[in-house]
Amino acid sequence: MNFSTLCIHGGYKPDATGSVVAPIYPTTAYAHPGVRRSTGYDYIRTQNPTREQLEKTLALLENGCAAFAFSSGMAAVQCLLETFSPGDHFLATDDLYGGSIRLFHAISQKNGITYTSVDTGDLEAVKRAWRPETKAVYLETPSNPTMRVTDIRAVSQWAHAKGLKVIVDNTFLTPYFQQPLNLGADIVLHSATKYLGGHNDILAGVLVAKHEEDAEKIRFLHNTIGACLDPFNSWLLSRGLKTLPLRMERHAASAWKIARWLQGQPKVKKVLYPGLPERADYAVSKAQSTGFGGMISFEVDTEETARHVLESVRLIFFAESLGGTESLLTYPLLQTHADVPKEECYTKGINERLLRLSVGLEDADDLIADLAQALAGGGAHGL
Repeated sequence: MNFSTLCIHGGYKPDATGSVVAPIYPTTAYAHPGVRRSTGYDYIRTQNPTREQLEKTLALLENGCAAFAFSSGMAAVQCLLETFSPGDHFLATDDLYGGSIRLFHAISQKNGITYTSVDTGDLEAVKRAWRPETKAVYLETPSNPTMRVTDIRAVSQWAHAKGLKVIVDNTFLTPYFQQPLNLGADIVLHSATKYLGGHNDILAGVLVAKHEEDAEKIRFLHNTIGACLDPFNSWLLSRGLKTLPLRMERHAASAWKIARWLQGQPKVKKVLYPGLPERADYAVSKAQSTGFGGMISFEVDTEETARHVLESVRLIFFAESLGGTESLLTYPLLQTHADVPKEECYTKGINERLLRLSVGLEDADDLIADLAQALAGGGAHGL
């Protein structure tokens, strides 16, 4: 089936009622027909029909053997890390979401797992960072918030020759624009709170495994740790997936238009968007993705301008998160990367002048008008 059809029909067949929409099963326990006999469902943490339908769809969309839905993106990351052992070492993209960095520092290292930050867009740098105890490469591409792109094929080919797992956070592009498992990755991660849900109204995470051996480890931990997605949010996420192709096309089209407009603004000194042809990693983006997504970061001339824009936008919300119907403007240094030392942020280009825009589904011209009045010194309410 085509991707758009899979989003709607891939994981569901109508039950005895003929319902064309998967029902919500809030049930926590299931009656057994007899001793050592089961309907296939025993306890909500182990499996639930609503979550099962969602997970089947997610596995199909990412072309994996199994998918697992979690109560948050960070719960998914934590479960994934539990598949490794004390003494194991990771190579990780040096421009990760701040919450992932916090988890690695505060919890993973305490539990004996270490990692080295590296520019994963530079394969030679990745090779130099390898250690005998290295077990995996953790990629975020495009990265958050500087939108750097890593060649998943090249890294996977090298990593597999070394016996390493390749994990890709695919939150920004979703399987609609990028399918890491098809490019060589072993496990895909999503903060499904973002584009997969798409409406700024759920909290969820996803892991998709390419190989059954990884799926078995995750399945055991998913049930044992218990950070499983509840039935109602599973249903909401399934509903969000049905419009994923339409939404991603709109996000990307508007983001392209806004990125080009930002490049012409006197107070904007740098625009970071994977779809700009002048970028050094543009060819890699074109080769491994079918679209560039709806995320733009841009650097303005001064800290004063950045703060003024954040306080002056009227249609765009000054808020954390991304990937929803509403456009959100974020200040990475003080929000997504607040727990990362400033010196470390500065080396990555995350400074007092950098803003991150999640382009929503509003009309692109209305968003440009809002940014224009904010950059020009503010304007009247009522946009």
